[in-house]
Amino acid sequence: MKIESEVLIADLIERTKQVINQAQGLLEYHENRLNNRPTKGAWSALECLEHLNRYGDYYIPEIDRRIKTSKKSSDLNFRAGWLGNYFAKAMLPSKKMKKMNTFKDKNPIGSDLSKETIGRFIAQQHQVLKLLGQARYVSLTKTKTSISISTMVKLRLGDTFRIVIYHNERHMVQAKKALG
Repeated sequence: MKIESEVLIADLIERTKQVINQAQGLLEYHENRLNNRPTKGAWSALECLEHLNRYGDYYIPEIDRRIKTSKKSSDLNFRAGWLGNYFAKAMLPSKKMKKMNTFKDKNPIGSDLSKETIGRFIAQQHQVLKLLGQARYVSLTKTKTSISISTMVKLRLGDTFRIVIYHNERHMVQAKKALG
């Protein structure tokens, strides 16, 4: 996949803004409803956001550090890597989303959650917006980030942003479904 870097960043900014608006809409619900699981073993709306917060706790500082230390200036075009593109496409929400297993440390089931979970998520998304702005000045292709499951595996910055943001969208769909 090849795309103009600025077009990709603009798309990711718009997607993040939409997720922020959707998360703000969740604040109107009572905490009991936000903590309600639609079926046994399924996540509640707050558990969906807590899962995203746990990934944000890893990826936001990782992306920030990589942008700050990158010596690769921006390029006109971003080229996705094969692995990053595969993961990004797998994260995109779709009508028939395939269930994926999560790592134990990222599984929020059984957590004691409040609306603060939503506030934390929204704050993280504002950090993502800031990082997307900063990413305009570095290469989205040549700047690499480690992934949460192995610091040995590196993905292109543009792919990492796509994965994180598509993952946010995916679980926002799940959160809204949990509310009925």
